[in-house]
Amino acid sequence: MKKLIFPLFLLVSSTFAFAQEYKFTPVVDLDATEVKSQDITGTCWSFSTTSFLESEIIRLTGKHIDVSEMYNVRNTYSKKAWNYVMRQGKAQFSQGGLAHDVINSVKENGLVTEEAFSGLVYDETIYNHTELETTLKAMLDNFITNPAGKLSPKWKAAVENILNVYLGEKPTEFTFEGKKYTPESFLEMTKLNMDDYVTITSFTHQPYYSSFVLNIPDNFSNGSMYNVPLNDFISVIDNALDNGFTVEWDTDVSEPTFSAKNGVAFIPQNMADTQKGYTEIVTEKEITPEFRQEEFENFDTTDDHLMHIVGKVKDQNGTVYYKVKNSWGTNPNRVANGGYIYVSKAYMQLKSISVLVHKDALPKSLKKKLSL
Repeated sequence: MKKLIFPLFLLVSSTFAFAQEYKFTPVVDLDATEVKSQDITGTCWSFSTTSFLESEIIRLTGKHIDVSEMYNVRNTYSKKAWNYVMRQGKAQFSQGGLAHDVINSVKENGLVTEEAFSGLVYDETIYNHTELETTLKAMLDNFITNPAGKLSPKWKAAVENILNVYLGEKPTEFTFEGKKYTPESFLEMTKLNMDDYVTITSFTHQPYYSSFVLNIPDNFSNGSMYNVPLNDFISVIDNALDNGFTVEWDTDVSEPTFSAKNGVAFIPQNMADTQKGYTEIVTEKEITPEFRQEEFENFDTTDDHLMHIVGKVKDQNGTVYYKVKNSWGTNPNRVANGGYIYVSKAYMQLKSISVLVHKDALPKSLKKKLSL
């Protein structure tokens, strides 16, 4: 037995010597507002893009403002209802959306503070849009299938009444820092210009350096995106962060290698390393544009969550990860890093759907190619 002890000791020591638990240090850390929770809603698109706009306000004015996510949601539900009814129910009606839906909402309706419009009514303390969605859809379906064969002129007013009940009436005037604003004048004060923001993606089924409408379920508003090669797509994110611009990110989080609880997202070369990769550095897969396209077309990559990229960190080997602000709260039993996730380059390359950035955050050569 004694002869076995020494080799076993070497084996155990060797295992611990080569195991590298993550040790992250900041590389780029841009200003962002506090992490929030979208609770029981599918409104990540508004939470992430509103957070992105809050960081833009900080960059432009130095002001840290808590902007209402639900004001954008409230306005977008009306747009979704119109789209669903006009397509006679042959369209998706859900809680989901994309970053450009917030941009469209702000452009048309301005901005308000969280204090002016929380979207919580009847002493609610958390968001839950399950009943709101099912109630709205049932009513819209009833209008569409009206036995009289004619769409009732009351349907739009009925939609607004339901939204008022579940989310509250939209403010037309509110006070911020002792001054009265309308949503439009408040937007002007923030110095945000909605025409300055562009969506960038990377797929091989469309020409590069041109725009197209990506056919994904939540793109109900048919927003267009600029298509660029994968290397350019990553350079957009890096150039933005390195020059003080944060990035709004649409991605797939249904992968087992995306772990909010452990605060990391990665693409292992060997899927058997998935569990290990939650806490230790593992070798990652090399991502090609062809593999990325294949994963999208076979539905292994789907559009299911939007978040806010606010910086970079590096591990002890010098490998860089993206620091991503999520909207799943800060409960340490559910999320790590105070609600932030460190995302590897491989994950960003493979599982990204698109990013939204200020056009001045683009590399100059790419900006020229896109005629921006």
